[in-house]
Amino acid sequence: MPDLPMGKATRVAYGEALVELGRTDPAVVVLDADLSKSTQSHMFAKHFPERFFNIGIAEANMAAIAAGMALAGKKPFASSFASFLICKAFDQMRVNVAYPEVPVVFAGSHGGISVGEDGPSQMAIEDLALGLALPNFTVTVPVDEVAARQFVHQLAHRMVPCYMRLCRPATSVIYDKGRTLDLRRAEIVRPGRHISLIACGLMVAKALAAAAELAKEGLEAEVMDLHTLRPLDEETLFRSLSKTRAGLVCEEHLPSGLSSIVALWSVAHCPVALDFVHLSGYAESAPPDALLAKYGLTVEAIYKKAKAVMLKKDQRCMGF
Repeated sequence: MPDLPMGKATRVAYGEALVELGRTDPAVVVLDADLSKSTQSHMFAKHFPERFFNIGIAEANMAAIAAGMALAGKKPFASSFASFLICKAFDQMRVNVAYPEVPVVFAGSHGGISVGEDGPSQMAIEDLALGLALPNFTVTVPVDEVAARQFVHQLAHRMVPCYMRLCRPATSVIYDKGRTLDLRRAEIVRPGRHISLIACGLMVAKALAAAAELAKEGLEAEVMDLHTLRPLDEETLFRSLSKTRAGLVCEEHLPSGLSSIVALWSVAHCPVALDFVHLSGYAESAPPDALLAKYGLTVEAIYKKAKAVMLKKDQRCMGF
């Protein structure tokens, strides 16, 4: 398999998509907690200063203000570092957005340990779990710039409560620019029949690389970009796991994110052999690649665990 081309960070695609929306929809407003140059929402501020609101280092206030704007007929996108946004504003997201189902999109940039040198205080490793803890919230992790741009546009039309995780570093380009994606549908980016590699975010590219290594041994790994954790695409998940009867879930997060979602669903609907590649605790401050290697989020780890899972296949798989 050839190396995937490098593209923009998903946070950059987010900023560009906001500008595109601003040109066509006057109801779109953007809020930020004094980190617009990092989240890239400064692009929107440059073009539409009258619709951009820097709330300052007050994430809880920003969530409440965004909810009020949505109730007044606006389409708010509120962004900050993921670790600050969802940890500090969780109560306001719960009471003002999740419970009344107010359509606000929260974009958490700098997700995971690939933040690198910024250190553990700015590394969001619990954010997906917190998003999933909010009933009525859509939770999504676009894998590349193509997905991020399309999902921002789709959310502006659907306008449901949403938490979207974005990343700091440039990411591999998984999808062609002409590819049409659906926020509600997982993508099979490589078909296979021996094991399902189920990933989100930057782990999708690593899963593809591991699948290429497995193919050298005649093992066909199916790679799924399960970018949206809620609503879960049960049909695609069932088709894949019922065929391969083995799964390996890969995420740059504690096991309380994608791993838990897939495990809970599998137990109820399609019990197969499963294992997981995920974080188990806080990381240090170091370059992103060094951190991913130290904490086991690597192509080699996926390759080794995939081979082990295939040895434990369970032949039973019920329908749902």
